[in-house]
Amino acid sequence: IDDLAEVDYSLNSLPAVFRPFIDLDLKGIVYPAGNYSGSPYVTAPFTIPDQSDSMLYLAFSEYFFQTSSFAYYTAGAFNITIAEETCSYFNISTEIFSSIIPEVGKYSVTPYPVMLKLMATEIPIISLQQDSFTVEIQGSMEVFAVLPDSTTQSLFTMNIAANTSIALNIFDQKLMGSLCLNRLQFSLAHSNVGFFEISLLENILSYILQTEVIPSANAKLSKGFPLP
Repeated sequence: IDDLAEVDYSLNSLPAVFRPFIDLDLKGIVYPAGNYSGSPYVTAPFTIPDQSDSMLYLAFSEYFFQTSSFAYYTAGAFNITIAEETCSYFNISTEIFSSIIPEVGKYSVTPYPVMLKLMATEIPIISLQQDSFTVEIQGSMEVFAVLPDSTTQSLFTMNIAANTSIALNIFDQKLMGSLCLNRLQFSLAHSNVGFFEISLLENILSYILQTEVIPSANAKLSKGFPLP
């Protein structure tokens, strides 16, 4: 698929040949690249409804997307760093945060660039729906001040619970998706600047995720999964 994951579409059994159609039962397992250890999920059999309007019907089980989630989580794909040189829309700094949270200004009098490190703390949970699926992500975001000598100083860490949905389509022999952020929840996990109400930061953090993380994820999803 890419540098992080590989997919196995080998046959589970011999093709079943009938007069009007042929059934192919494919594995559809996604692995971290170079790591073919067993999946933590259990496959469940499913059938495709009887239809005859098209020449080809292709169905993906929830297991396929679960192994995709596991593979990319294992490969670290859900770990993202947002820094001054990668932030497209504005340069985030301690000055911006201190205007919202006075405790940051007291801790860091001199304005410094800010770096955000996001990571998933659990394997994202996939729930399959018609033409789309939802992804529940539990993660954390650590906020650092970047000092003049390029070292970093941790300001605070937040827990994040995100609910997203991915719409699916097939184009150019690839399964493609488009990510939409439905809901975000933040809670303060640890702070080196003292306690503050996390609700003060929700708007700016949601904006950063919407303008930086979601477009980056959609750029990767637009490359698509190769189909068998």
